[in-house]
Amino acid sequence: VLFTMAEESLHERLSNPARPVFLLGDVPPGEGTPPHKCSEIANKFVSRSRMLAADGYIVYDIQDEPGRTDEKRPFPFRRVMNSSTHAALLANLSGRECLVYKCVADPNFETWLENNKTIGHTAINLVGRASSEGKYEGPTISEAMNIVEAKEDVHFGCVCIAERHTLEAAQQRGKTYPTEHVNMVRKIKAGAKWFISQAVYDAEPTIRLLKDYATSCKQQKIAPSKVVLTFAPVSRKKTMTFIKWLGVRVPIETEELILSAEKPIEKSIEYLCDVLREILSECAGVGVPLGISCESVSIFKSEIDGVHELFRRLQTIMLDSSGTPWKVQWVEVMPPAGKIGDDADDEGALVALDPSEKVRTLLLGIMVGTATVSLGVILGGKGKRA
Repeated sequence: VLFTMAEESLHERLSNPARPVFLLGDVPPGEGTPPHKCSEIANKFVSRSRMLAADGYIVYDIQDEPGRTDEKRPFPFRRVMNSSTHAALLANLSGRECLVYKCVADPNFETWLENNKTIGHTAINLVGRASSEGKYEGPTISEAMNIVEAKEDVHFGCVCIAERHTLEAAQQRGKTYPTEHVNMVRKIKAGAKWFISQAVYDAEPTIRLLKDYATSCKQQKIAPSKVVLTFAPVSRKKTMTFIKWLGVRVPIETEELILSAEKPIEKSIEYLCDVLREILSECAGVGVPLGISCESVSIFKSEIDGVHELFRRLQTIMLDSSGTPWKVQWVEVMPPAGKIGDDADDEGALVALDPSEKVRTLLLGIMVGTATVSLGVILGGKGKRA
């Protein structure tokens, strides 16, 4: 049973333009991983992130993307388990809802969508095909948006890629000006309630995209959907190569600055904080609601640890920019009854709560003014095992 311990569900927080949203990304375990090992991996992720005041998790759907580039993949591709299944583990263990990524290039897309809804996920992020070339099974992104929009109790967002919104990218496509902002408006009209960016390492394309997106929305008299900016720290050359292979634009001077530093992970975090500050400064007043997501694109320990430090610092920068007083505080909540965790015999599992008992738990939360805008994980409470 999935649940959220705040008045707003995750899809409502993502859709609400009046408040920022803060997310933490994760990749599912490899395909074929034994169930007990999947639970251990999920428990480890939840334990590491329990002290972060996050609204929820992003769970990615990893694809091979052979047609996207001719460059050799720095890390070998490995298939991962169903993003929806891993998201259920994380949500049940933590009490945080998940935003579930799904690539539409799946002949069983509609079956997946029904199963995802049955599990209890209400927020999904649709990802298009890796390339317009080649043959893919499953619906197009337009067809997938129509399918999801017709479903009740399921809400979706899409990706936005600032690298497509450069003059160089436009010229490569035979256009005089980039059109990613046009794609975003088209997706809003199809029902997209938010956008998640690709990892940001260059502020300029993102600033151009946000400004053009805002202008286009004003011209068409529609409210811009929230844009969640993604950041991923780097501590070594191989990870930097992978970041670039994924299509992220990293200026040469930025790569040299980070990799030549005595402590590359710290320099990476410092640089990304400056990137966010520049975006917020340049885009102040344009009217596009923003959020933050942090992820590690590797399993390297320093980069995983760096994600948590980066999350805290970016969250501070984002909240400070609002001009509204904010603080971190413990919030008393009354969670609903329901089993938490998959294995009642597992000593590491959280407890199931009896609806007849008045159970109090504590949540780490971010308060902006008088509103709670970001909640953390269950830290304690009374209960009994199911």
